[in-house]
Amino acid sequence: MSGPLYVPVLPARRHAARAYGSLPPDARRAVLPLWVLPPRTLAAEALTGAVGKDLRRVTTVQRHRPAWLDAPFADAEQIRALGPLLSDTSRDSPLRPVTGPGRPAPQQALALETAHHAGDGLGVRVPVPREWDDGETGKVRELLSRARGEDVDLLLDLGAVLPERTEAGKEALRALADLVPLAPWRTVVTIGGGIPRVGEEMLMPGLHETPRTEWRLWRELAAGRAAPAPLGYGDYGIQPVDALDRDPQDGNARSRWGMLRCTTDETYVFTRTLNGREAHNREAARRLLALPGFRGPAAGPAETWLRDCAEGTGGAGNHEMWLRTGTGQHLTYVARCLRA
Repeated sequence: MSGPLYVPVLPARRHAARAYGSLPPDARRAVLPLWVLPPRTLAAEALTGAVGKDLRRVTTVQRHRPAWLDAPFADAEQIRALGPLLSDTSRDSPLRPVTGPGRPAPQQALALETAHHAGDGLGVRVPVPREWDDGETGKVRELLSRARGEDVDLLLDLGAVLPERTEAGKEALRALADLVPLAPWRTVVTIGGGIPRVGEEMLMPGLHETPRTEWRLWRELAAGRAAPAPLGYGDYGIQPVDALDRDPQDGNARSRWGMLRCTTDETYVFTRTLNGREAHNREAARRLLALPGFRGPAAGPAETWLRDCAEGTGGAGNHEMWLRTGTGQHLTYVARCLRA
């Protein structure tokens, strides 16, 4: 695989799994997702079924391609449901378990045990949502001491990286300087979320743009001398960082509006969609097709869907399709930029 490693943080939800599964082969080879199991608030029997469905969805779409699996929101009940499921699949699964400093002891123990039995390494996800805390170094060192010689991957998660966070680069460099010497890391990746929460201005008619701040940050880090080489790139795709915190039971189906999204070289572009308003949604797709950075239907299934929507030869979509299309277009675009 040429180019830096691309690690998007994706929810273990149907729209994301289908978007990843439909990527063009060249883009898919460049993408190693960090799948995140959602929080669940269900009774014990229903919880086991829901968690098992989440896990099967991701395992199926990954097949024999490696990726990471994280359960950062798992409470004691979800850990109890997840443990036997991971034990049954760990030796045949391409998913590498993830944990991190400060996680609840049961979550750390489950990830470490799964990594030991699967034998394909452990992801260590270290959050840096604000200024880097030197005290995290000791916590990571202690966690590594319990990894029993497994291959380890450093997933430095900067959280939301928006324009107002001007010190994110310095924070990342400080964290890397402390963490990289701790282990012979198989992979070192910085992850940031550049999508803001939806504000009133995004709900107005027309196109709205926001800079890809986390993309600019990574390019500066990767080009500098202080960061390790090669330094992988990670992002949160086309949704805000806190979108992962939502229980799937809450859903989007009750909302009357959604978004069509398109990633370009320097910006994310949004335009509002409305449930049941076909003409409005086709016009929204036409706006994206007119962007100078739009690569056209030959780029992949997501771009083809947008073309068909705009021209009236395909459906106008719903919340799941809008998310699936935006995710697929984004993953394809970033993968090819990294391979260029």
